[in-house]
Amino acid sequence: MFDRDKLDDIKNEAKSFEESTQKAIQKRPERKENFMSASGDEVGRLYSPADMGDIDFMDDIGFPGQYPYTRGVQPTMYRGRLWTMRMYAGFATAEESNKRYKMLLAQGGSGLSVAFDLPTQIGYDSDHSLSEGEVGKVGVAIDSLKDMEILFGGIPLDKVSTSMTINAPAAVLLAMYIAVAEKQGVSMDKLRGTIQNDILKEYIARGTYIFPTEPSMRLITNIFEYCSANVPQWNTISISGYHIREAGSTAAQEVGFTLADGIAYVEAAIAAGLDVDTFAPRLSFFFNAHNDLLEEVSKFRAARRLWARIMKERFHAKDPKSMMLKFHTQTAGSTLTAQQPDNNIVRVAIQTLAAVLGGTQSLHTNSRDEALALPTEDSVRIALRTQQIVAHESGVTNTIDPFAGSYFIESKTKDIEDQAYAYIKKIDELGGAPKAIDNGYIQQEIMDAAYRCQKDIESKNAVVVGMNEFMIEEEPPKGLLRVDMSVGEGQKKKLQELKAERDNEDVKIKLELLRKACECDDNVMPLILDAVKAYATLGEICLVMRDVFGEYQQSVRI
Repeated sequence: MFDRDKLDDIKNEAKSFEESTQKAIQKRPERKENFMSASGDEVGRLYSPADMGDIDFMDDIGFPGQYPYTRGVQPTMYRGRLWTMRMYAGFATAEESNKRYKMLLAQGGSGLSVAFDLPTQIGYDSDHSLSEGEVGKVGVAIDSLKDMEILFGGIPLDKVSTSMTINAPAAVLLAMYIAVAEKQGVSMDKLRGTIQNDILKEYIARGTYIFPTEPSMRLITNIFEYCSANVPQWNTISISGYHIREAGSTAAQEVGFTLADGIAYVEAAIAAGLDVDTFAPRLSFFFNAHNDLLEEVSKFRAARRLWARIMKERFHAKDPKSMMLKFHTQTAGSTLTAQQPDNNIVRVAIQTLAAVLGGTQSLHTNSRDEALALPTEDSVRIALRTQQIVAHESGVTNTIDPFAGSYFIESKTKDIEDQAYAYIKKIDELGGAPKAIDNGYIQQEIMDAAYRCQKDIESKNAVVVGMNEFMIEEEPPKGLLRVDMSVGEGQKKKLQELKAERDNEDVKIKLELLRKACECDDNVMPLILDAVKAYATLGEICLVMRDVFGEYQQSVRI
């Protein structure tokens, strides 16, 4: 990128600078002996062209909208259209969540993001014994198509894009969404949105899995195949680094493990007979935005570049859209503190900048009170306003990838790319992501990183304002959102009424057809859609698949 002779001159000057700086340091010592990034990587005192000498502008950086997409996937990025402001929301009943969605859209939100409660995430109806006490707590309870009809009542599904944070039973919730759209007169080819549908990260970091890895991968490739033919604008998966980071990974691990999962999905789909360019353009990703602004911006740029190279060089994709890493970002919930919760507004603003400067396609900003409870309406509004202020007042959206060419950013981008690629190579040697998960390698790496981070906080080597430094006496929090415990009883009553009203013989036939499809190699999506339309419940459909596929048993190395 720079003339070799001039680089040698710069290196000599840099060496002289370091020597002369020592005198200044002796007179006024630096605040720390070593300055580290949030991921624990040492940050140099100063960066110069000497730190990016082997980076080639056209091969490594280039222009936005062009391979390897380091600077963004669109040629004009936010000058053409801002990112989708998609606030993650859902609690209690479909009725309550529907009100929150309408409020967010009225306040300028440009997409929906559905949070499901834990029983829904693991395929149990609200009247199952394991659902007791969890119905509607961390998301909305969806037992059947009837709940889904209420959830999106009055919201035209051809006018919004919807993300659904659902993994193990993703096929069932997608089928419900398609069925609701049909009832609104919206055909499948008009639907826009995403299902998370990333089961590998559930085994790694989150835990809401149901089935073993092999049938889980089959369900995912069935969705790829079905959507490529019937729901062409739908993102069929959101390959998620977010939860990997929330579990304690470093930035490079977040990229490396997420892309390794992505490789596993592509390999599974190809093995199922799909052409890479038929499904890869609808793959999407989901990343975390932490507080270390410069490291995070570099992380997003590194992820885009590495994925483009993987798709082109490893999978021989030909469609440029197959090489574009498009991603949703959520600000880091794990960085929010219960102490001095208003400080979280500032943290979220920094993380918002990281996501935007890194080129995200959509963004959810966490609310100030989320370390304490589900967010109140006021807190959600402030979180949305944070995005809107960055979008319309900060000026950072007026030019594309403004940090490009920064000696530090380019050096850090290369560093994260190299670290992430090393993890991918290691996982390849272990036989791929599913095997690396089954033997506990990925989980162990994340646990080790989380341990180092916690030690830094406890030793105050890492300062968390208001928590381990700058503490104050605080009043107990007031006005927090609490979900009424009667939600569970209400859902049980609705289920009883549903089962009394529907054609139970028809449900039985549809579930039996689904069972037969599960037992052979047929694509299960059309059968799930038929069962959903007959008002078979989520729990009933998942029970059929549990009977055929079995349940995953976690393996963790100690």
